[in-house]
Amino acid sequence: MTEKTELRPGQGPGPRAITEEEALGILGGQRFGVLATLKGSGQPHLASMVFAWDPVERIVRVPSVDGRIKVKHLLKDPRATFHVQGETPLAYAVVEGAAELSEVAAEPGDATTRELLPIFGITDPADEQEFFERMVRDRRVVIRIRVARIYGVALDGAVAP
Repeated sequence: MTEKTELRPGQGPGPRAITEEEALGILGGQRFGVLATLKGSGQPHLASMVFAWDPVERIVRVPSVDGRIKVKHLLKDPRATFHVQGETPLAYAVVEGAAELSEVAAEPGDATTRELLPIFGITDPADEQEFFERMVRDRRVVIRIRVARIYGVALDGAVAP
């Protein structure tokens, strides 16, 4: 007969570093993450964002609007960090890299409006024209973070309350 051991707070398994493959799986399996940019004071500015992961180019693409604070931060200091939660709050992946900004969407169907399509999940060509016009009206940009470093952590097993 096996006796079940009840874990008390602080007695469960410790966190473990995840492999790059596991981190890439988290990036590919989620639609939302947290973008961290640097304020002039050096403090981070955090924003929950929709994103698209491009595994071929190893780029996180995040939509924004010209003039938003995160865009202003990145124009001054392109260092960016993007955090994506795994299937549980106890697992996550982090991408660090220098961000680059697309041109501001200026014309329906331009390179920026087309780059925004997969980020917002637009797949029906019938929806494209209205989407493109809205992206131009909103003065949308794409923030691209190329992976310079990727890492993550997971806490496996049961967690004590």
